[in-house]
Amino acid sequence: MRPTQTGPAMTFNTIKGFPDSRVLVGMMASRERVSALLGAPVRELGIQMAEARKNVTPPVMVKPQDAPCQEVVYRADDEGFDLRKILPAPTNTTEDAGPYFCLGLVLGSDPDNQDNTDVTIHRLCVQSKDELSIFFAPGRHIDAFRQKAEAAGKPLAVSINMGLDPAIYIGAEFEAPVTPFGFNELCVAGGLRGQPVELVDCLTVKQRAIARAEIVIEGEILPHTRVAEDQNSGTGKAMPEFPGYTGEANPSLPVIKVKAITTRKQPVLQTLVGPGEEHVSLAGIPTEASIHIQCNDALPGLVKNVYAHSAGGGKFLAVLQVAKRNAGDDGMTRQAALIALAVYRELKNVILVDEDVDLFDTDDVLWAMQTRFIGDSDTIFVPGIAGHVLDPSQAPFYDPRITAKGTTTKTIFDCTVPYHLKEHFVRARFKEVDPSLWVPSLFNKNAS
Repeated sequence: MRPTQTGPAMTFNTIKGFPDSRVLVGMMASRERVSALLGAPVRELGIQMAEARKNVTPPVMVKPQDAPCQEVVYRADDEGFDLRKILPAPTNTTEDAGPYFCLGLVLGSDPDNQDNTDVTIHRLCVQSKDELSIFFAPGRHIDAFRQKAEAAGKPLAVSINMGLDPAIYIGAEFEAPVTPFGFNELCVAGGLRGQPVELVDCLTVKQRAIARAEIVIEGEILPHTRVAEDQNSGTGKAMPEFPGYTGEANPSLPVIKVKAITTRKQPVLQTLVGPGEEHVSLAGIPTEASIHIQCNDALPGLVKNVYAHSAGGGKFLAVLQVAKRNAGDDGMTRQAALIALAVYRELKNVILVDEDVDLFDTDDVLWAMQTRFIGDSDTIFVPGIAGHVLDPSQAPFYDPRITAKGTTTKTIFDCTVPYHLKEHFVRARFKEVDPSLWVPSLFNKNAS
């Protein structure tokens, strides 16, 4: 039940009714796994991602015969087409509005400029044999494309890509201003891997798909068409979301009309469970990178590392580790926190710690809060700021002062030592010893 609990990576190889499909969940559900998948040290994932953002590599087009994602083709105009019988979309709980695709990377383009492309992960609920509903959190670039197309009375062509290189999934989670409107996040994955992401033209819509995906759904977001998310279940609920609660069903969501499904042979449908460490990896590592980039540009050398904490789903809580060099850095440290809040608008709370504190160890961070923090002088409140609509505390029913859902008071907890007092806050120092002298059986494989 705990959203902060690390879970296993699991592949379901035998699925009733889907003899040719498998389902994978939890592949990125720990920093250690992501470290192995991306080839970066566990504590430097955000730093490596920041480097990839600076050294982008644009995607390239390949021919259909070189695109494994189109080995098997199902067209919506084929007799008997039913996406519910082709893809084993999981239903997470008995309250869910329906089956969901939770790791579908949606690729869309500006209706007036096909080269202005964006990729993001959205909540996709299966509504019928050829329709999906799509939920957009405020400010998403593909939604801006959709609104532009809808204003012209036209559908927006999209591809939904599943079963991808982790570098693509994680790189796609960058947000403005680090990846501004018009920036293609696939360039980050290319920079991370040192080689471009391969794209292929879709078969039924004027859009591109990720050529090495396991599964691609081709479709169009219909103009002026809306559907209640839970129209088939009537539960009033959507699905478990990253803050740890089941989201409310949206009464009016845009609809994707599916035109085709293309897959590899025996494809792997990759998914995640909303609350959990997999979402933390996807959202948190780009958050860390974004904050690191902006702070290092504005205040070189001050911020040593950033951790987007799992308690906030990789979005709500960040721990910044700083190394003060002079008295002026007392104020600069708090400036760094303000930069973090500005660069990642969904961030809600920032904890500042010194370089001797392990920012990845919650116990050590809380130790710093107990011994280097006074509530009324080391807490900074920034009220009435845009946050995230899926945080239930960011709503008028919780706080009557809030005029719109997704607005909150953001908080900075300065748990750092004032520079002039650092000599009074030196941890107890112990002599290094060789423990194998006392317990050889634990350290010597040859010991009997």
